[in-house]
Amino acid sequence: MGTAVGTSRRDRLRQATLEEIRTAARRLLVTQGAAAVTVNAVAREVGMSGPALYHYFSGLEELVGAVTADFFRELAETMEAARDSHAAARPARRLLATCRAMRDWAVAHPAEFGWIFASPIAPPNQAPGSPRHQAGLRFEQVFLDQIAELWTTRPFPVPDLADLAPPLRRQLEDYSAAIGGRLPPEAAHVFLSCWIRLYGLLCMEVLHQLDFAYSDAAPVFEECLRDLCAALGLDYAEEGSAAGEG
Repeated sequence: MGTAVGTSRRDRLRQATLEEIRTAARRLLVTQGAAAVTVNAVAREVGMSGPALYHYFSGLEELVGAVTADFFRELAETMEAARDSHAAARPARRLLATCRAMRDWAVAHPAEFGWIFASPIAPPNQAPGSPRHQAGLRFEQVFLDQIAELWTTRPFPVPDLADLAPPLRRQLEDYSAAIGGRLPPEAAHVFLSCWIRLYGLLCMEVLHQLDFAYSDAAPVFEECLRDLCAALGLDYAEEGSAAGEG
């Protein structure tokens, strides 16, 4: 009994230290930029030596993966909460709420968003089962689940698969198989096209690539959402509108 209690206490202390280390890494990222996040800098933030930090993370790559997983989970939770707040609404309302929540988080957390989406992914963090990979899958599911449900209940317009270039068709077939056939290749094409536009616009905004033309990208984002709704056969509704409920 004494050993079990001791082990449990050690586990709690270790988890608290792991969280402290990840919080320190995030603080450095936000205040000083990605280049400031090094093993020695993070160790100094938590009052330990660089070598001591290796008792908790094997190196910078594993630490980066753990911190990125935290960001992915936080973003996914934000989007899930927005989606679930409209649980009784029509699909368009839920999807729009999800997309807007994603933008709100990204605009409020530009350093974290850039760390997730604009940084190279080290090979260990690409491996299935790694914390970053698993958290990324959860994020992906927030959109995929809604589009798959939409496809099942009210299929949206899709291109003729035969009209797509063979290399594109083969990749879409592979992706469809990878997601268990939840979307056929032609529906996956629409889904991915919508995601690429949404993600691309958000990256350009958060990374200040649109500042030369727009001081406020919110209307541009809403225009993108309007087009996405049209592609998916949904009715667009402005934020705060009662349309689409029920």
